[in-house]
Amino acid sequence: MKSLSQNFLSVEEQKAVTDAVHRAELRTSGEIVPMVVSQSHSYPLAVIRGGALVALVSALLLTAPVAGMFWLESTNVWVFLSLFFPIFWGTTLLIQTIPRLKRFLFLNKEMAAEVQEAAHVAFFTERLYNTRNANGILIFVSLLEHRAWIIADSGISDKIPEERWQEAVAVITRGIRDKNQCQALCQAIEMVGGILEKEFPIGEDELNELHNLIIR
Repeated sequence: MKSLSQNFLSVEEQKAVTDAVHRAELRTSGEIVPMVVSQSHSYPLAVIRGGALVALVSALLLTAPVAGMFWLESTNVWVFLSLFFPIFWGTTLLIQTIPRLKRFLFLNKEMAAEVQEAAHVAFFTERLYNTRNANGILIFVSLLEHRAWIIADSGISDKIPEERWQEAVAVITRGIRDKNQCQALCQAIEMVGGILEKEFPIGEDELNELHNLIIR
C-alpha cells in the first residue's frame, strides 16, 4: 500500500514540479528544494486519545445491556473493563492503520509544532545547509496535517524575513485541501523564485547543488 506522499504526485506531476524548480532557479542563485512527506510525526498521544474516547463511550453504552445478559448489575465494573480494553486496542490499531483518522484527533498547537520541528530536522538531514553560498531553501509539505513550512539558510534569511514566505505556504495548504496539489506547489515555487530573484539574482558559474524534489 502506497503512503500519502507516494500518492501525492503522479510521475507527470513530479516532472512538472521539478521543471518549476528548474525555471525558478534560472532566475535566482537560491537553491529551491520542495520536500513532501506523509506526516511529520506518528502522534502517539492522538492515537491513545482517540482509542480512549471511543472505548470509553462504547463501554459506557454497552455495559448495561451486556451485564443484563449475564444477570449482573448494570454498573458492573468488570463488564465495563472487559469491554473497554478490547475496544481501546482495536480502535488504536484502526487509527494506526488509517492515518487520516488521526486528523480528527490533533490539537492545532501540537500539529503546528510537529510540522515546524520536522521541517527543521529535514533541512539538516537533507543537507540543505551544505551549499556554497548558504542559499538553500526548503519548501516542506506535510500531507497528513495539510501544512507546509518554508525554511531558508542563513544566506537568504539574513536578507529575507520568514514572513515573506507565508503567502506561498497558504497557496500550498489551500491546494492540498482543494486536491489541486501539483498546480499549487508549482505556483508556490514560482512565488519563492520571484522573491529570491530580487535579492539573489542568478550569477555566473551557478551550480545546481541540491535535489529539485524530495519525496519521503
